[in-house]
Amino acid sequence: MKKQLIVCTLLAAACKPGTPKQASITADIKGITDSIVRIMIPVADSSRMDSAVVTNGHFTWTGNIGQTEKIYIGAASRFIQLYMGNDEVKISGNIDSLESLAITGSPAQDEYKAFRASIKDITGQEDALYNNWEEAHKTDSGAAATEAKLEALRNQRHDRTVAYIRSHPASAISVSMLADMAVIGEYAPLDSLYKALDPTAQQSNAGKRLAKRLDILKRSAIGAQMMDFTQNDTNGKPVKLSDLKGKYVLLDFWASWCGPCRAENPNVLKAYNAFKDKNFTVVGVSLDDNADKWKAAIKQDAMPWIQLSDLKGWRNEVAQHYGIQAIPFSFLIDPDGKIIAKELRGSKLHETLAAILNNQKPAI
Repeated sequence: MKKQLIVCTLLAAACKPGTPKQASITADIKGITDSIVRIMIPVADSSRMDSAVVTNGHFTWTGNIGQTEKIYIGAASRFIQLYMGNDEVKISGNIDSLESLAITGSPAQDEYKAFRASIKDITGQEDALYNNWEEAHKTDSGAAATEAKLEALRNQRHDRTVAYIRSHPASAISVSMLADMAVIGEYAPLDSLYKALDPTAQQSNAGKRLAKRLDILKRSAIGAQMMDFTQNDTNGKPVKLSDLKGKYVLLDFWASWCGPCRAENPNVLKAYNAFKDKNFTVVGVSLDDNADKWKAAIKQDAMPWIQLSDLKGWRNEVAQHYGIQAIPFSFLIDPDGKIIAKELRGSKLHETLAAILNNQKPAI
């Protein structure tokens, strides 16, 4: 009798109403050669990194996520992104075909999948253009045409995303997509979208992180005064940004290890040569932490303008202040030190500079 009482007591405790449900992932993914995968889960302003042992592509994980979050499962070659809370998720497929993975058990992931299907007409065209990238860029006209088409498609995708967020104000997917837009976006329209979210979404963990991100983006809003700063040039000489007051300055954030930055450098050089006699200059701010590699890249890419760095990598003082999370990135600053444009690359850089510098009033 006593033994039966103990068993019943244990069963009652296990089945007690209100026992927190945990998240779980059961995966069978062909092509994973890793012995361990990493699982990154956002927590407050940071993240928690868990791991799971992989055997012949199979692994399981159990833990607590709570509110719906965008989590990442990382293998050596690529990572899987998925939305889930404390759900029982199953994943199957091949690591070499992430778009075709079957992910079930998470309502939030189902919602995201439905949204992706709704913009397939746009993303399909983008994929086709990227697949033809090298061929199109064999000529200047081909490159310009491709960039124009991609820009138009990006604008369409952006408009669809904004419409989705406005029509799903309480959705965790809306919060996540808005956070993605806030990586490099402009403050005013993003703040407007944030204010349109349901209060429950704003007060979610992801919503609170987004609010903090917007506070940082406000510092670089169009019309805001650029922070004055001093960093050393390649000769170790301190250079102060305000010493260039009176000129239009393209503040270009890059790094020697950044492939897209190095690919964009010839375009910046072309713009510099075209407008350097029109009260315009470029100041490079490198997110390098190795002086030799930084200087070698400047020489290799033949960049004649001022180059600055505190050699702290991503912890660069200016990059940290403005919350720069992706490079290349740029600010265009007017003669009074105000930010008048940002994120200028490709043909957009030349068009913006031409519109401003070819029409500027002569100095008195």
